[in-house]
Order: sequence, then C-alpha cells, then structure tokens
Amino acid sequence: MRVMVTGANGQLGKCLQDVIAGLDHELIAVGRNELDITNASLVKRFVDAQTPDVIINAAAYTAVDRAEEEVELAFKVNAQAVGNLAEASNAAGAVLIHVSTDYVFDGSSRTPYKETDSVNPVGAYGESKLEGEREAAQAQRHIIVRTAWVFSEYGSNFLKTMVKLGLRRQSLSIVDDQIGTPTYAGDLASALVCLALNRPANGVYHFCGGDSCSWYDFAGAIFDTCGEISSKYAVPSISPIPSAEYPTPARRPEYSVLDGSLLVSKAGIRGGDWRVSLRDVCTKVLAELDDSQA
Repeated sequence: MRVMVTGANGQLGKCLQDVIAGLDHELIAVGRNELDITNASLVKRFVDAQTPDVIINAAAYTAVDRAEEEVELAFKVNAQAVGNLAEASNAAGAVLIHVSTDYVFDGSSRTPYKETDSVNPVGAYGESKLEGEREAAQAQRHIIVRTAWVFSEYGSNFLKTMVKLGLRRQSLSIVDDQIGTPTYAGDLASALVCLALNRPANGVYHFCGGDSCSWYDFAGAIFDTCGEISSKYAVPSISPIPSAEYPTPARRPEYSVLDGSLLVSKAGIRGGDWRVSLRDVCTKVLAELDDSQA
C-alpha cells in the first residue's frame, strides 16, 4: 500500500512516519516545503505522479487564537486545501483520511459528543475545520476522524509547554473548567493507519485517549510524572482558575469529550489510555531538554 501523508513535519505527521516505518508499506511524506496543498494544480500533479492508495491529511492551521485575525489563512489551509486533496484523491482513486477536531462543537454538552450530534463551532478555527470536513466529504472514499487535546514528544503542544514551564516556575495557575480527553499522537497515528488498512464505511468517526479531565488535571499528571522520572525536576505547585481569569482571543469549548464507541463497533479501534503514554512522552521530552542544555 502506498500511503501519502501531508503535514509530515507536525507532531501527528511525525508519529505517522514512525508507525508506517515499522510496516511493509510505501510512505510518501510531504511537508509544506515539498507540497503546497493550498495549490490545487500542484496537488493534482503530485498525486497523479505518486499514485497513492491512501492520503492521510495531517496538515492543519492550528493557531486557535491567531485564527481570529487570520481567518482567510485558516480557511485556506483547513478547508480549501482539503478540497484540493479530495479532488485529487478522486482522480487517483485514493482514499482520503482527514483529521478534524473537537472544536466543531460548542462545548455546551455535558455528555460525550457522538458523531451524530449537532455541530456549532464557536470560533474561526472550529469553523474552518468544519468546512474542511465538508470538503473532505466530497471525496468518493473518505474517512473523517475527529480528535482532541493531542500531545506527543514532537512539535508544540500543551504537554511540552507545561514541562518547560515547570522547569522555570515554582507555581502556575491552570484552567480547570475546560474538560476534554488528552490523546497521544502515536495512538492516533496507529488508528489512522488501521483505518487505511481496514477502510470502514465513509463518514465521521471520533478517536480520543480514554478518561476525560480538565487542563488543570492534565497539568498535574504531567508534573507528577516528570517528578517521578527525574529527581532534578522540581514539581511546581499549581492552582485551579476559571477560564474567565485567563482570557484568550478565541473562545474554547468548555466540554469537548468525544464518544469513540462508533469507531470501536465499526472498525475495532479503541483509543489508548493517555496516562499509559504519558510517562514515555515525558521521558523523551525531558531527555530532549537535557540534551539542548548540555
């Protein structure tokens, strides 16, 4: 199987490369420098030449706050580019697997969101990702996977930010009224590759990492884990604060827990427990920081 991965330099893209490298498949990994996915003619030419069986779109504009000002750019990357990939996948007879987000929901629910629940994004980022889902659905063979709170040793994410802040600060205030499900990018990558192999029916599926928690809870777990790993890591004290005390340009969903049961029933794919992956990821991040300071 020939698998094309866009967004190859992001955290999910790198995890996808790690997963595919251990399998007997041909990988076509492209980042921004190799292919401008917002350019329809370039995308068509590239896909026609490479003839992938599956295209996994891990590319995205993810600057949630900046999207409020860079609306056009957010839609260009998160929607228009997806349409280009859908059109090219149709011409090549490829399956398009597109990664979306919990931000398509407004966060007003208090029970995990199912794929059939009404979407209602509260900001430009969520709106652009929802439009991207609509574009992805134009592919004759498509799978759309919504996920949330993705973390790994790669790229920029909440976990890495917390680990670094913990090295510099004795105390931190963390929002405790936003609830979601941390998801290890390596688990998500494995799920996407399984979907590429098994190919369930066209549609939207949810994938997330087990138990839900608040950002405050997640930060606490990160700091405790780092303290267990390294005696040199001074675990900071953390205080819970409401979102109102930490204003941001873009509103966040208060509750964005996803129900992953459909993916279990249709493809036998269950999200891994984020706590299991936490120690391994924290170990790698701390080692990387030690190397950079050596």
